[in-house]
Amino acid sequence: MTEELEQYLTSLHLRKVLEIGDEQIALANSEQITYEELLIRLLRPQCHAKQVQALEWRIKNARLPERWTLESFPFDKQPGANQRQIKTFAELDFIGRAENLVFVGPTGVGKTGLASALLLKALQNGYRGLFVKAQDLFDEMYSSLADRSSLKLLKRLAKIDVLLIDEMGYLNLRAEQSNIFFKLMEERYNRKPTILTTNLEYDEWYEFLGNRPMVDALLSRLRHRCHTVHVKGPSLRQPQG
Repeated sequence: MTEELEQYLTSLHLRKVLEIGDEQIALANSEQITYEELLIRLLRPQCHAKQVQALEWRIKNARLPERWTLESFPFDKQPGANQRQIKTFAELDFIGRAENLVFVGPTGVGKTGLASALLLKALQNGYRGLFVKAQDLFDEMYSSLADRSSLKLLKRLAKIDVLLIDEMGYLNLRAEQSNIFFKLMEERYNRKPTILTTNLEYDEWYEFLGNRPMVDALLSRLRHRCHTVHVKGPSLRQPQG
């Protein structure tokens, strides 16, 4: 590979082509392949490297605590999870239809693992996502009131392709936090899907969100285009030994 060619590849950030160029050019000469085939051999690994890099960027920005996958989820130990239903969700049609997924069940049954695995699947298919604990989300909403950045926060969260809110439960909330959450779900309604995990049934949401008319309006939007998944099997966090 000539010095001039190396400079061009460096300027264009084609690092993978630069890495394999000499080897592929030598093979091309020995095998007498066409120019088109040589280009394919050079650009295919470069394209793959870019895709891997982009996926890693999406995963990093999604803030997934762990890389749970559906392939590694212990369905054999959790009869309360409908494997066929979950694999249907993994086809990601719910994203295009802006349908919400709500996983309901007690602590330890695998709700977060299933929801996170579906978020990872979405990331692997080019969607932008975010994993956030419900308490952290409501804390951020409360902080946004102090510096008047609530609108900016809402706009950022409303644009995310798949938003996963984990552990919606008995939280000590102020009315302002509940209002911002309602506005967020209103912005995402019929536009972007939201995945929620919770240990509460819907009729218990009134207890921590308050304001019954607002909760009625919230649940009306949340459940209109929604799949509610009840996971009632044994805990997967059995003590060892």
